[in-house]
Amino acid sequence: DGYFEQVVRQCRFSSKDLQGTEFIDSYVFNKAEYVRFNSTVGKYVGYTELGVKNAEAWNKGPELAGELGELERFCKHNAPIDYSA
Repeated sequence: DGYFEQVVRQCRFSSKDLQGTEFIDSYVFNKAEYVRFNSTVGKYVGYTELGVKNAEAWNKGPELAGELGELERFCKHNAPIDYSA
């Protein structure tokens, strides 16, 4: 019983040179993804009524600027650690 909310942050690497690296930030409520940021797309995309509203607001606000830097800060910065393991 109750509700389940989850944020999943992923770095997808297609090569060691990091050219095809992609950052994905997914927001999930009760096992259904409702909004996602994808660095390749460069903005939030909503998948439910609430997700569309959130995506529209977040794409106009400071949230988007924060997400745009995560590819460098989160993925590419930590890639050497991932590849060395």
